Amino acid sequence: MQGGPSGVVLLTDRRVARGALVDVVAAAVGGGVRWVVLREKDLPRPERLALAVDLRAILADAGGTLVVAGPDPLDGDAVHLPAAGPYPPPTVGLVGRSCHDTAELARLTTEHYATLSPLYETKTKPGYGPVLGPGGLSELIAVSPVPVLALGGIENPDQVHACVEAGAAGVAVLGAIMRADDPRETATTLGRAFQEAATHLARTHPARSDASPHATGLRPTVPTEGSSLTARSGHGRPQPRTATTVGRSRQTTGEDQ
Repeated sequence: MQGGPSGVVLLTDRRVARGALVDVVAAAVGGGVRWVVLREKDLPRPERLALAVDLRAILADAGGTLVVAGPDPLDGDAVHLPAAGPYPPPTVGLVGRSCHDTAELARLTTEHYATLSPLYETKTKPGYGPVLGPGGLSELIAVSPVPVLALGGIENPDQVHACVEAGAAGVAVLGAIMRADDPRETATTLGRAFQEAATHLARTHPARSDASPHATGLRPTVPTEGSSLTARSGHGRPQPRTATTVGRSRQTTGEDQ
């Protein structure tokens, strides 16, 4: 059973999208994206729910999954929570949380995955940091009790390769796809980079793939394959992992989701 998001994970932002958000997401899904995090938290719930219905329909046709930012799953079964809470997490099929340092990773309990950010300087949140870089990402992944998505300023194949080499199960992307002239082409390019990097890592570092408790990101996966937690059903809860106590923290200045 797949334990959570992997590959290229798309975060939405209708305010920077070049075109209607539904159209941009559909193009990205056409380019291989199978995980989408619906943000748009400023919308009234009825409007956000209607958007979730539309995006789930797009993803369901491709075997993908919609994750909703915030504790309200909008009639689904997958949420992504901010570092600040709520604690404990809601009891739904899939729970992710934004993290930035060892202290936040140590607070994880029944979450299934975490994002770590910001990896690089980001146009979406200029000045947000401190920037982790691949080295900082690798250090935090080493103490994370759950698989990790790298987030923040990831825009090109070289950055995707660096995140996979650091041990990320996937890369969460917003601006690179939302602002793209051709979201499908961008999604395809980044997805191909992830596959190449994961395949190379599995071949050159098989011990890392075999020994890591979060080997999802270290084994090549096919972007067009469906997930175990589909957009329509919301079933297939991965098994929760036990949090690890760590002693080093990293100062942060804000929240991602």
